[in-house]
Amino acid sequence: MEHIKHAEKTAEPRVFEDLNLSHNVLRAVKELGFSELTPIQQKCIPFIQQGKDVVGQSSTGSGKTAAFGLPILEKVQTGVRTQVLVLTPTRELCVQVAAMLRSFAKHLHVRVADVFGGVSINPQIEAVRKAEIVVGTPGRILDHMERRTISFENTKFLVLDEADRMFDMGFIEDVERIISHVPKKRQTLLFSATINHDVHKIVQKHLQLPVNVKVQIHVDKSKLQQAYYNVNHFEKFSLLVHLLKNKTSGLALVFCATRRAVDQVTKNLQAHGIKAMAIHGGLTQQRRLVALDALKHEHIQILVATDVAARGLDIKNVSHVYNYDVPKSAEEYVHRIGRTARAGELGDAVTLVAEKDYENFGRVLHDSNIEIKRETPVIFEQVPFSRGYEPRGGRGGYQGRGRRENFHRGRSNFRRGRSPVRRGA
Repeated sequence: MEHIKHAEKTAEPRVFEDLNLSHNVLRAVKELGFSELTPIQQKCIPFIQQGKDVVGQSSTGSGKTAAFGLPILEKVQTGVRTQVLVLTPTRELCVQVAAMLRSFAKHLHVRVADVFGGVSINPQIEAVRKAEIVVGTPGRILDHMERRTISFENTKFLVLDEADRMFDMGFIEDVERIISHVPKKRQTLLFSATINHDVHKIVQKHLQLPVNVKVQIHVDKSKLQQAYYNVNHFEKFSLLVHLLKNKTSGLALVFCATRRAVDQVTKNLQAHGIKAMAIHGGLTQQRRLVALDALKHEHIQILVATDVAARGLDIKNVSHVYNYDVPKSAEEYVHRIGRTARAGELGDAVTLVAEKDYENFGRVLHDSNIEIKRETPVIFEQVPFSRGYEPRGGRGGYQGRGRRENFHRGRSNFRRGRSPVRRGA
């Protein structure tokens, strides 16, 4: 990006006391148990305090809500509504961001409204009328604009959170329309895991000489064990059940490619006595929030999700990530497995690879930084799998013994015939 300034290397703050935050903000931070700054906070907060537009590249769980929230809260005036507008791609991220901002603002008497679809708009109208900070999804913000229940005349800060995912979901025109109604004299902050074409377009058009802050997604190989199993397609579910029941000690995220697959896997896991819940965009808002709350309070053990639904969710204490369906790119793989092995804890990332997954898995392995160990076949019990919740019969379960691995049949041609295993993993 030719007009983006890259952050200069200067002495970075290490703890929150180094940031010259107000007493009430620092008090809230300490009460939440935070002490040391994360890399994105170290790099972004000083520039935001200086009033600069910022493009921040970082992943979920990196602490970016505090990175933009704390310096913004320092400048919010009590009693002046909608000084801050934060746009998020999903309802869950909207709720999480709003909750975190409320926690930071609890000694400031600053009100935060979260507005999203799937629920009645009437309570949100009242909340927006009183709030200094509004966090919302693009569609529901447009609803308020059309009803004239939100005004941006006092808006001094615009934040686009998870911008790449927001545009992947088709919200770029909605975001453009919203931005056109926000005063041009403002500070704009954009956070995105990647800077794709649509993000680049928005940055060029709507940010003023932004500083680009990039924090690499780092997988601590000493803490995270990455492995894959090569299985027949009809073996996947039985192996997943075996691993969840015998190899999973804590909370687990299971990733599927489609909403239908999420529903099928979840229902079948429940049928086998595994406490699992689904989360994807086709569920009602209430069901999505119930699933997240159940996982966070450990009332369930497994959350089965699509990438879109899971993006932006910051779930603590995840011990295992299972790729039931292989992601389409190395980047998405890294985002998935980054949900575990956090804060110095150990974690496991396990990928189940069937023949239909070979092409995607080849793309994942094309990244030389990714090392995935081949697991030896295991013995596991056949269990039935129901599609459409009607028993399939016949070959609906696994073979009772693991099969011999062979990546060189049919379409299985990873990296020009070489084994997909990265040696030394």
